[in-house]
Amino acid sequence: MSRAAQGLALSILLLLCLIAAAPARLLLYALPGNEIIMQGFSGTLWRGQANRVLVATGPGYIQLGRVRWLLSPLSLLTLSPSGRVDSEWGKQKIGADIQITGAQSLEFEQLDALFSMRLLRAFLPLSVGGDIAVQFEHLKLEKGRPTEVAGNLVWQDAQWESARGVVPLGTYALELEQAPGAALNGEVITVTGAVEASGKVALAGEDYWIDISVKVAPDLNEQLREALSLIAQPVTGGYRIKFDGKSSNP
Repeated sequence: MSRAAQGLALSILLLLCLIAAAPARLLLYALPGNEIIMQGFSGTLWRGQANRVLVATGPGYIQLGRVRWLLSPLSLLTLSPSGRVDSEWGKQKIGADIQITGAQSLEFEQLDALFSMRLLRAFLPLSVGGDIAVQFEHLKLEKGRPTEVAGNLVWQDAQWESARGVVPLGTYALELEQAPGAALNGEVITVTGAVEASGKVALAGEDYWIDISVKVAPDLNEQLREALSLIAQPVTGGYRIKFDGKSSNP
């Protein structure tokens, strides 16, 4: 091998070593600075962590806590970066295999998450408590909207917080499924609880439909009964929540 070829090989090897050892903080330059705040870096660009991460939303920032990631260098060659991301903030946990498949396209595999229902209060004026457990085998988003879905959401130990105290409701699941090019369909199932809910939800483009039956006990908390009557139609043995409309653009 000529000296020129040896020099080129050594230069490439050195470059690869530098890239492999690139510090984790370099990830900041690939992220929108106004939307994601990351602090306390350790590790490398390919296998690292940040001790404090916040993500901007409409009402403010969501705390993700400590975030660890494992990126695949080979995925960069196909222009579809992929890797594993896990975050932890108290009992709030999020983990998924993520792949960027386009400028506005994301795919998640084995997405698992647990967070407090109180987190939704930043987006919806709901007087509710409990935890949301998320389990998706597959989730694909295009321009912020789901296009392929297989998974479920579980509202664990659901509570309604009235002026007179906390009213336990039960545990409820929403099974979701969406094939490519089809509408997103969901089925509401009561796992356990004195308030029994069942029905269907659907989303096709910007159009959505909701049709849920709610069966209640005769001694149901009066304030909860009044709250249900504001969004549901009274029927024999309970209420029916049925409406449709258009969702706002993301």
